[in-house]
Amino acid sequence: MRLTDRVSLATLAIFLIFLSREVSSDGSNHRYSTGDAVPLYANKVGPFHNPSETYRYFDLPFCTPEHVKEKLEALGEVLNGDRLVDAPYKLDFLTDLDSKVLCKKKLSVQEVKKFRSAVNKDYYFQMYYDDLPLWGFIGKMEKDASGDPNESKSFLYRHIQFDILYNKNRVIEINVRTDPNAMVDVTEDREVDVEFLYSVKWKETNTPFEKRMEKYSQSSSLPHHLEIHWFSIINSCVTVLLLTGFLATILMRVLKNDFVKYAHDDEAVEDQEETGWKYIHGDVFRFPQNKSLFAACLGSGTQLFALTIFIFILALVGVFYPYNRGALFTALVVIYALTSGIAGYVATSFYCQLEGSNWVRNLLLTGCLFCGPLFLTFCFLNTVAIVYSATAALPFGTIVVIVLIWTLVTSPLLVLGGIAGKNSKAEFQAPVRTKKYPREIPPSPWYRGTVPQMAMAGFLPFSAIYIELYYIFASVWGHRIYTIYSILFIVFIILLIVTAFITVALTYFQLAAEDHKWWWRSFLCGGSTGLFIYGYCLYYYHARSDMSGFMQTSFFFGYMACICYGFFLMLGSVGFRASLFFIRHIYKSVKCE
Repeated sequence: MRLTDRVSLATLAIFLIFLSREVSSDGSNHRYSTGDAVPLYANKVGPFHNPSETYRYFDLPFCTPEHVKEKLEALGEVLNGDRLVDAPYKLDFLTDLDSKVLCKKKLSVQEVKKFRSAVNKDYYFQMYYDDLPLWGFIGKMEKDASGDPNESKSFLYRHIQFDILYNKNRVIEINVRTDPNAMVDVTEDREVDVEFLYSVKWKETNTPFEKRMEKYSQSSSLPHHLEIHWFSIINSCVTVLLLTGFLATILMRVLKNDFVKYAHDDEAVEDQEETGWKYIHGDVFRFPQNKSLFAACLGSGTQLFALTIFIFILALVGVFYPYNRGALFTALVVIYALTSGIAGYVATSFYCQLEGSNWVRNLLLTGCLFCGPLFLTFCFLNTVAIVYSATAALPFGTIVVIVLIWTLVTSPLLVLGGIAGKNSKAEFQAPVRTKKYPREIPPSPWYRGTVPQMAMAGFLPFSAIYIELYYIFASVWGHRIYTIYSILFIVFIILLIVTAFITVALTYFQLAAEDHKWWWRSFLCGGSTGLFIYGYCLYYYHARSDMSGFMQTSFFFGYMACICYGFFLMLGSVGFRASLFFIRHIYKSVKCE
């Protein structure tokens, strides 16, 4: 077996192992006998409205065991902020417990302050029991009847009730309830004696083991949610049909008239001065300025497009089931690394077609174009997380793993793709010859400028997806679960179609105005939807969410800036490719001397 084949098989094996790993019960087959210990892991605590601001479970002064045993986690789980440790509760299989004492503690003044601060910020806890997630609040605030916030009281729950459903020898469901009659007042700065209790109640169910995760996806599959989802799809489809039909009709009519006019001009008066897009046939394929940056943008956008397609394939086959979000982060890291060869090939091949000479510099620019801003954003946000002592701060070992993936997989594949692109010997296919000297571009009104055109180009694609954006944001930056990936895939296809059509239309109008500098304009117009999505981030943060604090705000706007930048590159590549295909077609259809 050749070395390259071995490397490919090893890479595939690593990828499958990463995706298959999740919050597992130490190799258990999920079958238990009466009295068997069922793995229970405490994960994290944090403010309910700040999903990125999470802390280790024992950062709060709960009943801490003498030896805290941490669970070995997969890459995606660490990136998701999971830090699992053995929980102090004993929930043995089919063993009921009634008000068992977990521990008795005398909370110091500092511990009382910690609990009060956590209660006032709506802290929740999350655990995993036999791979099933469970969560609950650690306390509650009771406002004074007069409405005076200074008179509000903070109470800590001290009794947790676990209700567990089983089917034969398997755990099917677990729910957590807190006893409102068993609370501790932590309003004042004073020492408090508290006795933490927990109860366990087992109940049989007929739900099969294979369907136990369906409970977590039901919230996104309720009839009224599905109705809104399908309404957004129908609305987007109607938008696409009207838009594409409108543009196709106009362009076909206009182009047909143009073809007839130009054919008549050629037959009637050979030396008649040409007007419109045919007039600039000697300049329309003149290579753009900053060709290295343009080729790098095209290569990075194509890689992100391939990454998105692969993620959708995994989602549609059921890899990203509820509360296996670690698999999504793992897939993003691994697939991005494996698709870096696409970026190298596309960028270098197109750069050589544009008669570029320094392909090595172009390859370095391609490798840093998206990873560079992402790395700088990560460094800043990881520093913020370290200052806050949050679980979002990546351990040193995880950072080393990511660096090794970038060094041993991403970079070599990028170089191999670049070498293949350089050796492809492909020539730029232009149906007409480019003249030696560029023609002067006539003055145009303000609304034909780059920024107004970008605004028009980005608004229509954004209007086709904005309804679905709320559900995506509520899942990524909230506690909702998104599972209807088929709808999301349809919306993505609609986004691509609308982006391509609106970019083609604006490119035609630009050429009709005898402006031949369409290369960068088509890319910027195609990618402008990413700017609208970032504008939606501002609206979502202030109007649709309760996020607050410097850390959560930094994480939200920092990582969303990277995501929107990725959309800009990806959709910009789609817009340019569609415009290039259209321009080649129309100039092939007329006789240009």
